[in-house]
Amino acid sequence: MSIYDRLMSQRGSICDQFESHILASIIAISLEEAEKDKAPLSEKLGHSGAMVTEIIADYFPHATEIFQPYSDEKAPKCAEDENYLRDLLCRNTSQDSRFEYILAGMIARRSMAPHHLWQDLGLRNRRELGWLMERYFEPLAQKNTKDMKWKKFLFRLICRDDHYGLCPSPICEECDDMEHCFGDEKGESLLAHSL
Repeated sequence: MSIYDRLMSQRGSICDQFESHILASIIAISLEEAEKDKAPLSEKLGHSGAMVTEIIADYFPHATEIFQPYSDEKAPKCAEDENYLRDLLCRNTSQDSRFEYILAGMIARRSMAPHHLWQDLGLRNRRELGWLMERYFEPLAQKNTKDMKWKKFLFRLICRDDHYGLCPSPICEECDDMEHCFGDEKGESLLAHSL
């Protein structure tokens, strides 16, 4: 049974089905990568081992023993762009909830991975990422009016705020790289082989 399936086999009372799916997907893809790379889970997930243990106890109490070996891992060091992204997400939550702050840290860390953001989060497709953003980061979802790829969109916001120079053009309509930011995001879920 995959980690995702084990997490989803039961849920804690504070988590609805969509929240469970989102958390289980992100945790499962992070754990899979940590084991494959022989790296700390905290490095892949963006939270300390103590925080991961707390998240599991709150949302997936039946799985606490699986994550106990990671409980002593220190919080990972974050690059400047990851910190800016985490801050951007935290400033744009829908309800200012603890869950959204946990999610912001995970999304910021997973955004450093090389695939489409929905894949790096272990989600089934891009639409699930859209639902996630609409539900938990509504102010940002409302700004993405042209359906820009989420990772590009988030880093473009940081670019504008902090003069990162990530974008070749200050205005999308003047850019020659439209497909890179707005093109299709086909692909297979990175958890597909695990499910």
